[in-house]
Amino acid sequence: MRSVDLFARALALAALLAGVAGCSSVMEPITSMMPSTGSAPATTTAAGSAPRTAGAAAAPAAAASAVVTSAPADVAVSPESQRAFDDAARALRAGQAADAERRFRSLAQAHPELPGPHANLGLIQRQAGKLPEAVVALETAVKLSPRQPVYWNQLGVTYRQAGEFAKARAAYEKALALDPGYSAAVLNLGILHDLYLNDGARALDLYGRYLLLQPSGDATVTKWVADLKNRKAAPITVSRKEKE
Repeated sequence: MRSVDLFARALALAALLAGVAGCSSVMEPITSMMPSTGSAPATTTAAGSAPRTAGAAAAPAAAASAVVTSAPADVAVSPESQRAFDDAARALRAGQAADAERRFRSLAQAHPELPGPHANLGLIQRQAGKLPEAVVALETAVKLSPRQPVYWNQLGVTYRQAGEFAKARAAYEKALALDPGYSAAVLNLGILHDLYLNDGARALDLYGRYLLLQPSGDATVTKWVADLKNRKAAPITVSRKEKE
């Protein structure tokens, strides 16, 4: 009976995320191709992949977070390159993943110093189930822009899907070291501790921290908290969904 209740809550969460994401074949690109100056994300949107059962194969991602950052004064991007980046982002928003991948790859080859094309390639490859390639692309992005918390969060999601839980924890913690109020990374770290690291006490702390960052509340996560407080030691059969 307990597993049925958990499964029902997972289905409800899937429906909620489908409404946020709009369409499972459309991703919202990371919209800056320049390195971060270290400031927090200017804008983020919550969405993500379909719910995942603990230990099961990852489902395709439904959407990714958008971030807008300002370019440092010493980074110059030609108008042609900016137009090419914008065209690739539009293709990704339109669900034309193959075209977007081709465009972002061309940009990454022409401008290997810019993290944005690598980050977007990572999102596309993760959605396609190409996790090793996604990890490489997002690791490149964080190396080029190590002070961008959104990149670290996306890398954490990818590590988690690849079963690299210690690396996922480190990536989420890096995102939060850069931006302690980054609610998506707080929630993702809580999910990781809850379902994959078997640390219910730490998960409760992180869920509570996440809820404090939600002025309008979050009924779903509030239910998770109640469930976790009442949970008996037993295998977990369904997962929470990360925020990307």
